[in-house]
Amino acid sequence: MTAAQNSIDAIRIAAEAADRLKATDIVAYDVSDLLGITDLMLVATASNERQVLAVAQEVEKDLYLKCDKRQPRSREGLTEAQWVLLDYGDYIIHVMHEEAREFYRLDRLWRDCPTVDLGLAHPEESKTATEE
Repeated sequence: MTAAQNSIDAIRIAAEAADRLKATDIVAYDVSDLLGITDLMLVATASNERQVLAVAQEVEKDLYLKCDKRQPRSREGLTEAQWVLLDYGDYIIHVMHEEAREFYRLDRLWRDCPTVDLGLAHPEESKTATEE
């Protein structure tokens, strides 16, 4: 089973929003074969707490405006701004501070899953997380 096209389209919108606010190491994994609770995971890195919040807010805004007023089912991590999780059901978005991403290394959990081509203008900056 692979992720639905509308979820892939939404993940690309989220990735573009994160990229526009200078998030790095943006990568999306198709986890639909491994998990029954979601299809896609997007992970993006921000260099400080303010940027973590700004990226998460921009992602949420773009998904609301471009995906039929879609809102996350839940939001976590807004107070600490080290790791913000936006749960949209079919896909989950993680915006992580550099140190949190390095510490938790989510990419190693999903490294066997196929990645989604995000079509970003700077794909070379997004490959470092998957190369580990």
